[in-house]
Amino acid sequence: MKRIYLLSLIFVMSFLNCSKDDSNNEETLYFPPINSDIWETKSISELGWNSSAEQPLYDFLEANSTDAFIILHNGKIVVEKYFGTFNETKIHSWNSAAKTLTAFTVGIAQEEGFLSINNPSSNYMGTGWSSLTPEQESKITVWNHLTMTTGLDYTVPVNFCTDKECLTYKNEPSSYWYYHQAAYTLLDNIITGAVNHDFKLYFNNKIRDKIGMTGSWIKTGYLNLYFSNARSMARFGLLNLNEGVWDKTTILADKNYFNAMTTTSQDLNKSYGYLYWLNGKSNYKIPGSETLYSGKLIPNAPDDLIAGLGAFDQKLYIIPSKKLVIVRMGDSGDEDELGPTIFDNSLWEKLNALIK
Repeated sequence: MKRIYLLSLIFVMSFLNCSKDDSNNEETLYFPPINSDIWETKSISELGWNSSAEQPLYDFLEANSTDAFIILHNGKIVVEKYFGTFNETKIHSWNSAAKTLTAFTVGIAQEEGFLSINNPSSNYMGTGWSSLTPEQESKITVWNHLTMTTGLDYTVPVNFCTDKECLTYKNEPSSYWYYHQAAYTLLDNIITGAVNHDFKLYFNNKIRDKIGMTGSWIKTGYLNLYFSNARSMARFGLLNLNEGVWDKTTILADKNYFNAMTTTSQDLNKSYGYLYWLNGKSNYKIPGSETLYSGKLIPNAPDDLIAGLGAFDQKLYIIPSKKLVIVRMGDSGDEDELGPTIFDNSLWEKLNALIK
């Protein structure tokens, strides 16, 4: 009798362990190897998604000037589609979706003790970087640059201009939110001054090379734009999905910073973190507008979506609840050129039909 009981107990424990292992396998993120084109895949049918919605999604993407589109689930490629002459090796500008790269780099610099986001930005750029008085400059912190709340005048003729003459006073820091490109671009100088090393090289050493990204920052006028292939954007999305850890390598250990970066940073635009866009909040502003809109940024998208969004509808979506990373590169899907657009909502209508 004891023997039968013991055998039964062993069987039950084995079953529970197998179930636990299966559950762990389901939850384990896959990370593609560094310096390799190998990337494991899984099929739409394996996930039990609606395969009949696949072709309508591709038709929508092609009709809306898409070059590259990728969906990762738990790190593995489910969809990788290129249109026209674009392919896996071609590079594309991230436009303002690359702001997420900068915010992540600031977090690493702070973790390494080179800066504090609560310090005046003049601590790292030097005084006299603007046309403000020394007292006005001293009130603008690195945090203000990360959250689009510097108070610098965004109505200047060229919103991108980082020349001293273009950087003038309009509002008290932290009192008003506006998508001011120049205020963001100055973070390159802040990081360079803080780490005493070129921003681009610091980014390459701390993020790009460690997770197997390709690409480079290229100065275009006042802007510092990042260019890479679509898979590199997907790699960065995967790093975010795992909250700063790439496989067994910690890229950003400061969880407090990561959480602050990817949650509401101020009440002036609840859909904005540290250069990351956030869904599921009660209000939002969009680039180029002073209007505060009520409701969610992308009504059709999951509430926990965080995103890098760039001009001409460059998209990096990270959805932790669904273990998804989604990349879209191309030309504008509608008439808007910056930030969240009608295209986001239309795209998520197609994605919701596919993803279960």
